[in-house]
Amino acid sequence: MAESKRNWVYGLHAIGAILERAPERVLELWMAAARDDARARNLRERALAAGLRVQTAGNESLAKLVGDVAHQGAVAAVRPLKPWDEHDLSAALSNLHDPLLLVLDGVTDPHNLGACLRTADAAGAQAVIIPKDRAAVVDGTVRKVAAGAAEFVPVATVTNLARALDSLKERGIWVVGTDGEAKQGLYAADLTGPLALVMGAEGAGMRRLTRERCDFLVRIPMAGHVESLNVSVAAGVALFEARRQRAELTGRGPAGRPRSG
Repeated sequence: MAESKRNWVYGLHAIGAILERAPERVLELWMAAARDDARARNLRERALAAGLRVQTAGNESLAKLVGDVAHQGAVAAVRPLKPWDEHDLSAALSNLHDPLLLVLDGVTDPHNLGACLRTADAAGAQAVIIPKDRAAVVDGTVRKVAAGAAEFVPVATVTNLARALDSLKERGIWVVGTDGEAKQGLYAADLTGPLALVMGAEGAGMRRLTRERCDFLVRIPMAGHVESLNVSVAAGVALFEARRQRAELTGRGPAGRPRSG
């Protein structure tokens, strides 16, 4: 099977999630012969129930597939998600109510992108948007760090990020940027309703045109001595605050005011 036609997913939880949410995407499954505990048996039974043939392999063979990672005795080859462009994003948004999106501007480190995908999946974001330039691509390193999340969270690569943000705003989606110098704190902002959270690279932050497209900016209150957080940590703080507010205050739009301009 051609390498480009499959992605590797490893770990009992990550593989179990794919079997639960999209079993048709699992192409092959290998499990270590020495792994015979309750969790492994449960995964094996679910795979067999889905019509998969579970192949037995040694830990050395599994390591050859995915490298020196904590595969937990289970490795699966899965059909990758189709990469999204602007048209795919637009089509998906037409079918979503109150979308929660993560926008990454200038995140070039694949480890940070992978961690952001993992965070976005955990927080229930429907998509991650990245620019075509000045951005990491979803490669093997990203998939490993994402620990399975890259198989569920669509990544939309857009040619012009500023124009893409304008398009989101035309759809009624509020674009909220994070900035350490913003006057408004994250926890004081209303993050309910259709929302795109924009994160810039650590240190450099958002580009000027990206910042200008934001409806408003928020800062994450810092109690210690460090000036900034890793982008994936900051994304987690902001996304889960938005999730908390959306669970408690449904039906309100951010800031409760019409968009200017």
